[in-house]
Amino acid sequence: MAEVKICGLSEERHVAAAVDAGARFLGFVFFPKSPRAVTPTQAAALTAEVPVGVARVGLFVDPSDDLLREVLDHAALDVIQLHGHESAGRVAEVKALTGLPVMKAVGLSGPADLPQLMDYGVAADMLLVDAKPPAGADLPGGNGLAFDWRLLVGRHWLRPWMLAGGLTPDNVAEAVRLTGAPVVDVSSGVERAPGVKDVALIRAFVEAARS
Repeated sequence: MAEVKICGLSEERHVAAAVDAGARFLGFVFFPKSPRAVTPTQAAALTAEVPVGVARVGLFVDPSDDLLREVLDHAALDVIQLHGHESAGRVAEVKALTGLPVMKAVGLSGPADLPQLMDYGVAADMLLVDAKPPAGADLPGGNGLAFDWRLLVGRHWLRPWMLAGGLTPDNVAEAVRLTGAPVVDVSSGVERAPGVKDVALIRAFVEAARS
C-alpha cells in the first residue's frame, strides 16, 4: 500500500476529487511551459480549501527567488518541489528562503544516475525518483515515461521518497510491489488529454496504489 500524490492540478473539481479519493499530496505546477501550469492567483484559490492533513506541493523548475516569493505571497504551500537542475546548494538556499521542506526530483535512466539520490539526500527533505526526460524535452517531468523499476529494488535512501514516471492505474500496484515505494506520484497517468485530469482515473489510481 502506498500513499498518493496527484500532480498538475489546475481545476477546483479535480482538487476535490483527489482529496475525496484519499490522496495525501496535491501538486501545483509553476512552470510556464507545462500544460498544467497555474498562476500564483489561480493557486491561491486551488489551495485555499485543501483540508488539514493533505500536503500542498508547489512544483518549480530552476526558480528564481522572486518567483518563489511571488507564489508564496499568494498560495498556501506546505512543500517546495524542485524539478530542474538545482544543485544541492540551491536546495539548501530554497529551504532557507521559504522556510518550507524541499523535495528534489531526480531523473533516472540507468545505474549511473543513482548516486544523485545520495547526493541530494543530504540537502533535501524528500526525494522524488522520476524517469529522466528525453534529450531536448521541454518538460522535466509529466512526460508519461517510465524507467526500469528494478534499479530501485532493495535500495534505501537518506530521506523519504516518492516514485514517479509513467505510472497509471494499470501499473501502479506492480510498481509499488516491486520497489516498495511509500508514495507514488502521478500526473499524465490520470489525464484524458495533456493537462486535463479525469476524475474516474484519479479515483482508480488511488484505489490501485492503496490496494
